[in-house]
Amino acid sequence: MTIQIGDTLPDITLKTNGPDGPRDLSTGEFFADRRVVLFAVPGAFTPNCSETHVPGFVVRADVILARGVDEIACLSVNDAFVLGAWQKDQNAGAITMLADGNADFTRAIGMDKDASAGGMGIRSHRYALIATNGVVEYLGIDTEKGVVDKSSAETILDNLPS
Repeated sequence: MTIQIGDTLPDITLKTNGPDGPRDLSTGEFFADRRVVLFAVPGAFTPNCSETHVPGFVVRADVILARGVDEIACLSVNDAFVLGAWQKDQNAGAITMLADGNADFTRAIGMDKDASAGGMGIRSHRYALIATNGVVEYLGIDTEKGVVDKSSAETILDNLPS
């Protein structure tokens, strides 16, 4: 079942890439006691994700953070090394990259999709959410291939108080 507004995000261990390499990150701790914008992409270095989705959040990170958001995070079903390289490639230092290599978090919230036909295995749907203390306040899922709309930085800004 897909996560809904009002639901609490599950506590799953993900990976993030820090100065000393990959490290574990508990989503329960990550989302606790703060407001987080999380957006997810089908894959690092893929065209729409690299040309539209991530750049929108990079350009608007300061404005999003100024509206009471404590953290902006990008999740992908890739490993921490790939996401670390992608973060550098995208100049996305203001965004925490979350590696869900086994799609554990993605499956737990019902956002998994089978992209095996394209040789990509299990991936995440493109979505964005706003959560306060781990509770989902906004959820936008883009269902049309190649479209970044409900999960865009602009839409997130439209759903945050000015």
